[in-house]
Amino acid sequence: MVPVPPRTPQEALALLERAPFPDALLRLLERLASLGHEAYIVGGCVRDVLLGRPLGDFDVATSARPEEVRAAFRRTIPTGIDHGTVTVVLAPKLHVEVTTYRGEGAYEDGRRPSRVVYHGDLHADLARRDFTINAFAYRPRPRTFIDDFDGLGDLGGRRIRAIGDPVERFREDGLRPMRAVRFCATLEFDLDPDTHDAISETLDVFVKVAAERIRDELWKLLGARRASLGLRPMWRTGLWRHVLPEPETDVEALLERVDRLPPDPPLRLAALLDTVERRRVEPALSALKISNRDKARIRALLTDAARRVACESADTAIRRAAAEIGREAVADALAFHEAPDEQRRRVERALRGCPMAPRELAISGRDLAAEGIVEPGPQMGRCLARLFDYVLEDPARNERQTLLAHARKVC
Repeated sequence: MVPVPPRTPQEALALLERAPFPDALLRLLERLASLGHEAYIVGGCVRDVLLGRPLGDFDVATSARPEEVRAAFRRTIPTGIDHGTVTVVLAPKLHVEVTTYRGEGAYEDGRRPSRVVYHGDLHADLARRDFTINAFAYRPRPRTFIDDFDGLGDLGGRRIRAIGDPVERFREDGLRPMRAVRFCATLEFDLDPDTHDAISETLDVFVKVAAERIRDELWKLLGARRASLGLRPMWRTGLWRHVLPEPETDVEALLERVDRLPPDPPLRLAALLDTVERRRVEPALSALKISNRDKARIRALLTDAARRVACESADTAIRRAAAEIGREAVADALAFHEAPDEQRRRVERALRGCPMAPRELAISGRDLAAEGIVEPGPQMGRCLARLFDYVLEDPARNERQTLLAHARKVC
């Protein structure tokens, strides 16, 4: 059951006061306050408390300048100091990004501000953020909760709404449309109509965004339980065609399939690419800067062998198909093709004790040479391939003397 978000600042404060914020984070706020600076917990972690979601990363906004933040704490990292952000290391697994209140000049390329201006006004700082539900600020002492843009109303309405003019927000930072649809998926929210329409109007800015940033947002979207809630507005606004090849099938049926799959980004991306011409797959993966490991998983899923693993009934056919894609891809193939439990059990039985590559045979090329059966060279590889196929027919044959005897016949 989805928790009901607070409707009033008083209800929000009551929730935030019970939240399990780390003591070290609260001491960080107190330390900055003791030096005469304002400091608030802001952004996504406040939103997640109000939605009853697990706490993740912590962000603090402060009136202190970056050099003052660095002077106040023993261990800091100047992660984004050009933009006013210092990471304070409170514990090995607790890093807090502390950012000076700021306003920004024009975004000349839709990716980064041309200049950053520090100032002492929290409200102006919140106004430069992307969405109303990310513009909350909270401090425990003195007890304060700030919601300048009716983010609580949008939490209650389960809406993603840009702050102010959405076209202006999206022209400032071209990644924001992708963040909007990602939040639709991860929070299971809808897009505010004006925010939705602004995506189509600002695609010329979106296309300038670095592929790695787009991929990271897409990965979060595809890892959501109901990824379709983000993919659907991607399709309707035209964002999709700048991220992925357009599907050559019914989009709604494709989105239903994606939601049925486990929330595993490479698996779901393979489903999105399964409906396009195969010649378009590699360029799409390269354009998104997908890792080599994930590329290999996706390639394996889009083979006929993966389909055969999930639907063949004969043990030998299953083993041959599994050998084509590799043992590590078998579970992926069964999930990708939504194999029934009966097929999963059949595959498990068929592969039990079976080698999946010639190197897993009970003999090696060295054994064949030592027995005088075949000399090293191309013929050796062909001989091992024949032996491997012989074992795929019956894994019990993977025994040294049996294989040597067969090699003398076929090699």
